[in-house]
Amino acid sequence: MKKVVITSITSLALALGSFTALAQTPKPHEVEDFIRKPKFYGIKISPTGEYYAATVAVGRKTGLIIVRRSDSKVTATMGVPGDQTHVADFEWVSNDRVVLSSALKLGALEAPQPTGELFGVNADGSKADMLIGFRRQGDSLGSAIGDSKPQSVFAEVIDDLPADDKNVIVAITPFTRDPYTRVEKMDVFTGRRVQIAQVPVRNAQFLTDNAGQVRFALAMEVDRTYKLFYRADDKSEWKVMSSSFKSGLKEIPLGFSPDNGTAYLRVEHEQGPDSIVAWNIAEDKRTEIFRDDNTSPSPIYARGQLEGFHLMDGLPRRAFIDEQSQIAKLYRKLEKAFKGQGVTITSMTDDGKLALVAVWSDRNPGDFYVFDTTTNKADYLLSASDWIDPAALAPVKPITFKARDGLDIHGYLTSPVNGEAKNAPLVILIHGGPFGIYDAWRFDSEAQMLAAHGYAVMQVNFRGSGNHGIGFERAGKRQWGGKMQDDITDATKWAIAQGIADPSRICLYGASYGGYASLMGVAKEPDLYRCAAGYVGAYDLPTMHTAGDIQDRKSGENFVFEWIGPKEELAAVSPNRIANRIKVPVFLAAGGQDQRTPMKHTEMMEKALRAANVPVEAIYYPTEGHGFYKTENEREYYGKLLTFFQRHLGGRAPVIKADEKK
Repeated sequence: MKKVVITSITSLALALGSFTALAQTPKPHEVEDFIRKPKFYGIKISPTGEYYAATVAVGRKTGLIIVRRSDSKVTATMGVPGDQTHVADFEWVSNDRVVLSSALKLGALEAPQPTGELFGVNADGSKADMLIGFRRQGDSLGSAIGDSKPQSVFAEVIDDLPADDKNVIVAITPFTRDPYTRVEKMDVFTGRRVQIAQVPVRNAQFLTDNAGQVRFALAMEVDRTYKLFYRADDKSEWKVMSSSFKSGLKEIPLGFSPDNGTAYLRVEHEQGPDSIVAWNIAEDKRTEIFRDDNTSPSPIYARGQLEGFHLMDGLPRRAFIDEQSQIAKLYRKLEKAFKGQGVTITSMTDDGKLALVAVWSDRNPGDFYVFDTTTNKADYLLSASDWIDPAALAPVKPITFKARDGLDIHGYLTSPVNGEAKNAPLVILIHGGPFGIYDAWRFDSEAQMLAAHGYAVMQVNFRGSGNHGIGFERAGKRQWGGKMQDDITDATKWAIAQGIADPSRICLYGASYGGYASLMGVAKEPDLYRCAAGYVGAYDLPTMHTAGDIQDRKSGENFVFEWIGPKEELAAVSPNRIANRIKVPVFLAAGGQDQRTPMKHTEMMEKALRAANVPVEAIYYPTEGHGFYKTENEREYYGKLLTFFQRHLGGRAPVIKADEKK
């Protein structure tokens, strides 16, 4: 596979046109390869195909670069004002203008946080300015806006209005607790806005039709009831179309047919995956047009139009509303051309002749190609992480087993690099969330890092995980330390029975909920595991009721009660309160600015383990949050984690360059 080395904004521009191939010899990947930040984060082709725009890491910032395709010349660069600021996302809103959103390193947190600010810049670099944001006054980048004022709101583009080169539709959310969100039309040159919609409910999300009219609003009340509002046009009153108050099931609007006569909804069911329903608006008639037997669908959009659905059914696949549509045929061609890999069309020209395609897999973090639909030719463009060699990584395969109560549980098994998942040291990597989150067949840097150091890795989508419908998620409700934990135990015993794992060399590891489940697992099954590692975990469940950012909204307080459980019932399933049951070594890590699972969870866990004479190592980073961001902190953290696993499971020791050690 062709690869290019990109070392700067200038060389990115050259790489976009040169496609120089570099020979690479497969070699074992080390920690540094997995924690290294991508050279760019996103790339999109302009509506006419004249330009590429990409977000590029530049020192402590992430900037936007625009490159002319014909000669690979950089025509514009733009960064967000201030130090350690980042372009979070961007959209071509016309043939020659880009609107971008920002993120900022706030306070002591290392990872940038979205700010809700919007900026605009022309493809030639002109008319660059802040359009909306709390820092707008006195922070103009160029074209002055006379009455500019700072605004305490979070803005997000929800419709780029393809037929309108001057305006976009934005959702505006005030910086208040449980806010009322409104919709406004914004001038992409001046930032001036006119309100066009608001719904009388908090925390709403909106969907426009193909004419740019706001037609749907989905909102979650503070009691966690979902209501779907609909209106016939921008002059009509909102009506409640459905409510989850009695059924507990919600409907999510996805898009409209080209003539706006049909709306497509993703509909939850008591059991099984979500389905897609086509609602004939004039006849008020609903027709189920798609439902998989196992997996819930997620939408595929092309040029703003809903075309079909992605499914992660073990391996990725797709279904389309019209299999004879241009987009459906294009995807089928790409699937054949890149057999065995996932493909995603990230952007297209308005005439449909050129498509920018991301190609990815379990061992490929992502290559980009330009596909000419008139010649059926795909030209390699570049790779975000060109130092990653797929040949030096490990294959990932889907697995399925039955839990003790007969429920089908799905997951993934990664083999050790250059080895087999046969009587191997095994790390069970437990995802966070836990509700609605799920592991998928994709490049997972942690799983591949562990595999590169000699471990088989198993990831389990235990009950409560997403992708299999609301019934499967609800099966995990109030099951912290209960049936969700039993699924992890059953996965472990299945791996032993299948000959995958050496029974004496199995460790649990995860972040957030995964950290909780790792510590709870060795407390609940003290003779099954050799060790456990928890990263930014929640270990004292009663504390979830009183500390952390979930309580920032009333709905969050209700979530903790409903899905985790009443405070008085949680001590019995809190690992720090039953630490005397743990018999194996433990590794802990936390960030001092973590707002989701504050560091005191880890401090309480460490104290309880030491009181119980359990061997424990703990590492704290005062300026990190819920997951570590700074490369030097990640380097030290993973070095210590892999050394911990090597000591107890016998894998390969990590290699950390001497000049990179703290």
